[in-house]
Amino acid sequence: MAHVLVIGGGVAGAATALLAARRGHTAEVFERDTRAPGTALDRDFFGWRRPTVPQAAQPHVLLGAARNVLRGDLPDVHAEMLRLGARERHELDWFDVRPPERPGDEDLVMLQARRIVLESALATALRAEPGVVVRYGEPVTGLITAPGAAEGAGIQVTGVTTEIGSYPGDLVVDGGGRRGGTERRLAEAGCRPPVVERHRTGLAYFCRWYRLPAGMDDGPRRPWAVTGGSFAGCAVFPADNRAFAVTLFVHTADSTRSALRDPAVFEAAARAFPPGAAWLGLGAEPLSGVLATASLDNRWSTLVDEAGPVVTGLVPVGDSITHTNPTLGQGTSLALWAARRVACTAHRDPGSARYAVDHHAWAEHTLKPWFDFQVVADAAIGERFATRAVRGGTAREVSALFDCALEDPEVMRARARVRHLAEPPGRAYADPEIRARVARWLAARPHYAPNASGPDREEWEKLTTG
Repeated sequence: MAHVLVIGGGVAGAATALLAARRGHTAEVFERDTRAPGTALDRDFFGWRRPTVPQAAQPHVLLGAARNVLRGDLPDVHAEMLRLGARERHELDWFDVRPPERPGDEDLVMLQARRIVLESALATALRAEPGVVVRYGEPVTGLITAPGAAEGAGIQVTGVTTEIGSYPGDLVVDGGGRRGGTERRLAEAGCRPPVVERHRTGLAYFCRWYRLPAGMDDGPRRPWAVTGGSFAGCAVFPADNRAFAVTLFVHTADSTRSALRDPAVFEAAARAFPPGAAWLGLGAEPLSGVLATASLDNRWSTLVDEAGPVVTGLVPVGDSITHTNPTLGQGTSLALWAARRVACTAHRDPGSARYAVDHHAWAEHTLKPWFDFQVVADAAIGERFATRAVRGGTAREVSALFDCALEDPEVMRARARVRHLAEPPGRAYADPEIRARVARWLAARPHYAPNASGPDREEWEKLTTG
């Protein structure tokens, strides 16, 4: 079996080490932070300063794809998340009476929790795993390299260095994210640069955390938790232990953007959308100020180009290979898929060019279609917010599919299968029955206007100017 060195102890890195150890490998994790997440969830979530993990306090969702990895490969982590307060919600529970069950419906369950709940559960499992050593406060500073063993293999990574020492390994896994410094280290080793595809989203997010009143374990089932107009959107993220987040998103060029940092302005604007009004009307207690993030991009990075592997002995997982904007909530699922793939294959000559090429081919086949779907979805939102125009044609049909799903269980099932990464949109939405149902729904609503929820621009500007 292999000795796996993991750069970064975030979700992707921790999951890679844990899954590898469960497959009989050994693993060492090199993490910049000096300590592990604990079980004092509010303390760590709101009080732990983590400049290298700016998304740590932002809302997260664990789609069915992520939940399936946890339940199937890391059942103790899944159980610990539930013990810590995570909640599960089946998409078809939207309806008063759930439609008759079909094969695959078990994949349509969302695990609702703050990121710290997953991190804490992973840390608990890592502490009990004899095949893993986690080196907190010992970030990787460089790569140990050697000439590739095979002709044309270029440079092979054979280990990592830190300020404390050097560590050899059979495979190095880059779980350090887009800010992890691997591109710089590869350049220092004389490698060609990775192949990077980047798409700017033009979206800015403003989030505030709340807690439901004592004795109220759940918020309202309706309205739908995500709504969007022609220039702004609102989403509610139920989480663990009665906590939930309300998020507003606008275009980065929107003149009202900076006003949303004010808690009073933020709350007034959020109440102008149906989900914000429904959840904030419950008398929830604010737990944070307004947390802002912007200028996110969708970034795809690979270590194989037209000439072959840029390097061998090193493969990326998580944000190091695909960083996706959070609008579809895909990030954790894609990270866990890649972590599991590494754990299942690390014994197959991991330092070879063949291993690097195979990992790349797997990622292109398995992860890249979902990255591309994210790019298309964000481009549509960005254009709508930038132009403040509601388009007809295909855009109207897509919006109709989403709205029809709120009334039609079969369309909801198709939508949920895409949302939870169980079926690609090109197949789920092309089903003749689904297309016919949406067409009938549209025909019965000749004046249907997509993205009509929320305030108009005049009302929005009054709200955001106080």
